[in-house]
Amino acid sequence: MNWDALRDELALWRRDGMVLPIWWRDDDAVADTAALARLGRLAERLDLAIHLAVIPAEATAFGGAPFRMMVHGWSHTNHAPPGEKKAEFRAHRPLEARLTEARTGLARIEALFRSDACAVFVPPWNRVDEDMAPGLAAMGYRGLSAFGARGGREVGSLVRVNTHLDPIDWRGTRSLVDPDRLLAQVVHDLGERRAGRADAAEPYGVLTHHLVHDGAIWDFSARLLATLLEGGARPMDFTREDLP
Repeated sequence: MNWDALRDELALWRRDGMVLPIWWRDDDAVADTAALARLGRLAERLDLAIHLAVIPAEATAFGGAPFRMMVHGWSHTNHAPPGEKKAEFRAHRPLEARLTEARTGLARIEALFRSDACAVFVPPWNRVDEDMAPGLAAMGYRGLSAFGARGGREVGSLVRVNTHLDPIDWRGTRSLVDPDRLLAQVVHDLGERRAGRADAAEPYGVLTHHLVHDGAIWDFSARLLATLLEGGARPMDFTREDLP
């Protein structure tokens, strides 16, 4: 694994007086499990807040110092027609039904987690139609989080806070994607930002799924986040600061 290339890229950020904002999102949390406890210990060791996308319909009260709770749809149910990609909040369902679930989800997450709740909507499978944005903002959401470069900072009055790197090989082994490929992607993404070809102010998001990690995924995720922080990246905490 070519970790030197990543350290070199981070050194160029420091040379140019640039600071990379990073954040960590982990999806599909519902309860206190051994995997969640391991996730919490890693976050504490890194001194990095972890934004859990919690499934409201199944959620129980849990939490602790490193956890920030986002709203992961409602029940993580696939409503897509046969042959289409999985989705819970696309326009093949009535808008009012989708907004009702989003409203109920936010209320449940805020009731369970109080000051650790973060009013950011995380659609399951990272798919949502933008016709929801006005309604989400009206009911108190501040942000919308999916996957990939956000393009524009806002959709309506919601701030996009996307993730950008997912280390799991979902369509293959369901273990770690080739680590050299992952590192090459991070180096490329950071280089594009440093060169002004991508938005350097957009927080770089690492996406994990603690319930399905094997040892290789745990080890790579820990080393990646540690390397970014050691290289001068600034960790973000969206319950303690404005969405950027």
